[in-house]
Amino acid sequence: MTETWEEAFREKQMMWGKDPANSAVFAKAYFLEHGVKDVLVPGMGYGRNAKAFIDEGMAVTGIEISETAIGLARSELGLDVVIHRGSVTDMPFDDRTYDAVFCHGLIYLLDAAQRNKMLRDCFNQLRPGGHMIFSVITKEAPMYGRGSRLGDDWYEIMPGIKMYFYDEEAVRREFVAFGLIEIARIDEPAHGGVSLPFKVAICKKA
Repeated sequence: MTETWEEAFREKQMMWGKDPANSAVFAKAYFLEHGVKDVLVPGMGYGRNAKAFIDEGMAVTGIEISETAIGLARSELGLDVVIHRGSVTDMPFDDRTYDAVFCHGLIYLLDAAQRNKMLRDCFNQLRPGGHMIFSVITKEAPMYGRGSRLGDDWYEIMPGIKMYFYDEEAVRREFVAFGLIEIARIDEPAHGGVSLPFKVAICKKA
């Protein structure tokens, strides 16, 4: 996966623009409402979502697999924060705990065992009373069913890109053990003027 994303960021640079994803805007408001001071952002990319939190005074720690993306976060967005370079499958990268975890996409690129490990690792780094927000692609997305079928709702939609597609039942099944309290729907803009349907899982650690 490292080579796939490193190549993508080298070729396309800031491929999603500078504005945060809609799910990050949602998370920012939610975190502000709940007094969040610091956020762990696995799959930080070049930092467009992390910047939304930083601009509101939250401290951010990132995890990112692509060296090029980390360079863009520093050179293009001016982010002077800790960014651990590596795969989320190798979490944890520090022994800190955080008020919140935010992850847009990414988790659906992992297989079932990796998804469960990532959720457990993130949950373990939450302080009591902390929140996690994950956004995941749904089966309503136009690319659902494309490419090679690898398993139930699990497809290699293009070489090197495997995606697991969620419905509400799948969100509940995977997140319920990690303090799931709410599921929301958010549409995210995509290339060509279309939008992609996402589910947002909101979790709270007791």
